[in-house]
Amino acid sequence: MDGLLPVLEQTLGDKQVLPERKLRNLEEFLDRFCEVKAVILDGTERPMQRPKDSAQQQEYYSGKKKRHTRKPITGSTRKKRVILLTQARGGRMHDKRQLDKAGLVEHIPDEVAIEGDLGFQGLQKEFNNVHLPHKKSKGKELSEQQKQENQELSHQSQM
Repeated sequence: MDGLLPVLEQTLGDKQVLPERKLRNLEEFLDRFCEVKAVILDGTERPMQRPKDSAQQQEYYSGKKKRHTRKPITGSTRKKRVILLTQARGGRMHDKRQLDKAGLVEHIPDEVAIEGDLGFQGLQKEFNNVHLPHKKSKGKELSEQQKQENQELSHQSQM
C-alpha cells in the first residue's frame, strides 16, 4: 500500500486536485486557484487511538468530543472541492490558533471571501474579507436581522 501513495499524489497533483498544504505568497494562490471566489474554512476532528504517552494524551484529547482526535483545517470551495489543508494537529488545539500557525489566510487575496464558523472568531478583526456568523452574547438574543444574515451565510456555504 505504501508504494501506491506516491503514485496517487503524483496523479492528483498533475490534475491539480491535490489540496495545497502551504502557500508561500499571494501569487501562488492566484496561480493555483484563479477561479476561486470564496474559501470556506472548517476544522474536522477525526478520532484516533489513545496514545500511550501521557503528554501526547493531553495534546490529542478533545474535550469537545470527549475522546482523542486529530484535527486538520480545510479550506474548500462552494463546489465542495478541498483546496487547502493544514497539517493535522491534536484535537486540543483551537481552530483559530491552528489556522494562525499554518499561515494560510494571509496569502488569500482580498477579493476572495473567507467564510467559516464561530471557531474562527477574531479572524474578521485581522482581515477585511472574512465573513463569520453573528455570535449570541451572553444573556442576550440575536436580533431578527442578525438571524437572517446568519441564515443567508449558511445557505451560501451550502451552494
